[in-house]
Amino acid sequence: MLLADLVSDWYRTNARDLPWRRPETTPWGVLVSECMLQQTPVARVEPLWREWLQRWPRPSDLAAAPRADVLRAWGRLGYPRRALRLHEAAKAVTERHGGVVPDDLDELLALPGVGAYTARAVAAFAYGRRHPVVDTNVRRVVARAVQGQGDAGPPSTTRDLAAVAALLPAEPARAARFGVAVMELGALVCTARAPRCGRCPVRETCRWRVAGCPPYEGPTRAPQAFAGTDRQVRGLLLDVLRGSDAPVEAAALAVVWSDADQRARALDGLVADGLVDPLPDGRFALPYRRDPGRGPAAAC
Repeated sequence: MLLADLVSDWYRTNARDLPWRRPETTPWGVLVSECMLQQTPVARVEPLWREWLQRWPRPSDLAAAPRADVLRAWGRLGYPRRALRLHEAAKAVTERHGGVVPDDLDELLALPGVGAYTARAVAAFAYGRRHPVVDTNVRRVVARAVQGQGDAGPPSTTRDLAAVAALLPAEPARAARFGVAVMELGALVCTARAPRCGRCPVRETCRWRVAGCPPYEGPTRAPQAFAGTDRQVRGLLLDVLRGSDAPVEAAALAVVWSDADQRARALDGLVADGLVDPLPDGRFALPYRRDPGRGPAAAC
């Protein structure tokens, strides 16, 4: 039996019941999930995804929302620029595609903030198209089961897409099912640490296991630190702004981080990324949209 069949059969009885995988989920719901899931655990995403889809069930609903509301709703999910990119994508879907998330890969890639992974994931998981979808979990499964290596090493978009594309069944629906199945296998069984090889559906043919699970000796990429980084400071500053319905004084931001130079650098980065608006009176606020025919929002 082909690897794709083994993995897909395993998925039918072992997949997690995640809301964005259910048949009634719209392509918009899939797009929102894929944006939220980037570098973020499922347990943190699921409750927020439900809140977003209840509040903004269609792209046009999110497109009409002020950016400040979008950033507040994003909460502490991390990487808040994703929220603004999703907001811009919602506007593009509303204006260019009549409020319907497109199923064509090139049209998905043309949406603001939608990259190679997200576009392929939406095309495959929302519309059943035959496209390779590659994340860290998929790369690890392919490296072990097909290439006989304990780790995939640094990513290469061209090489990784080609490796997964070679495993896809010819039928689009089966290819899409395999795409999500192999991702789930990497998340639940073929994990980076302590893989559960005894529960793996491809354990008999996995080249890495057959070789005795040799340690990986290839190139690696050092994990990104968080504590003490500008990213941590940016998050702390945004927490203050999200927690206030009105603009805040600079002094209220100063208390969250003692290093004034790093704090200023992080704040400048937030302003440059469009996540924070500096006001003429020296205060700071989350960005507000100016609606046609109206003045600035009251908080400004």
